[in-house]
Amino acid sequence: MSAAQETHARTAPTVTLPGRPCSAAAALHVVGEKWALLAVREIFFGNHRFEAIARNTGAPRDRLAARLRSLEQAGVVERRPYNERPPRYEYHLTDSGRDLAPVIRALLDWGDRWVLEDRPVVMIHEPAAGPGNEDPHRDGDADADAHGQAHAHAHDLDAAWICRTCGEEVVMNTLAVDVRAPGWDRSGPRVPSPSDG
Repeated sequence: MSAAQETHARTAPTVTLPGRPCSAAAALHVVGEKWALLAVREIFFGNHRFEAIARNTGAPRDRLAARLRSLEQAGVVERRPYNERPPRYEYHLTDSGRDLAPVIRALLDWGDRWVLEDRPVVMIHEPAAGPGNEDPHRDGDADADAHGQAHAHAHDLDAAWICRTCGEEVVMNTLAVDVRAPGWDRSGPRVPSPSDG
């Protein structure tokens, strides 16, 4: 676990699941249901109210309400009041929820490549303006966004998976699996040998 990951407090309760002990299985237990990830997508896109999330996900309202409650209990989203009478709430991502942005991006990339012919949603990278971030194709200063903050040339995101230790791009043929869960190896649970007794 990286130092950055260690600084984030766990918000979801520890879960015990059948099968191989695995963080992917534990994560899917929290956010693996379709409506949960689509709700996270909508909040990430800036839609914070239940009506907009329901409309844009196409989720049945009762299922969406249940998913938002479970995401709140797991510490992925938080409710914030925006109206007192009657009481109304918006949904916002917590640090835990914001850390799902690469998951949403990976699903978008995979869907663009393997499922849909058109790209209905494109992630745009708007690097912060500063030394070294100037767009060589633009004259003068960087553009300013709606909030007056300058940014360099915006472009379609073409993200890579980079190892923080060595700085190299990670590709599948450079990965190995080190199973550290007691009693398990890559093929599954280890059968105790007579010498273990």
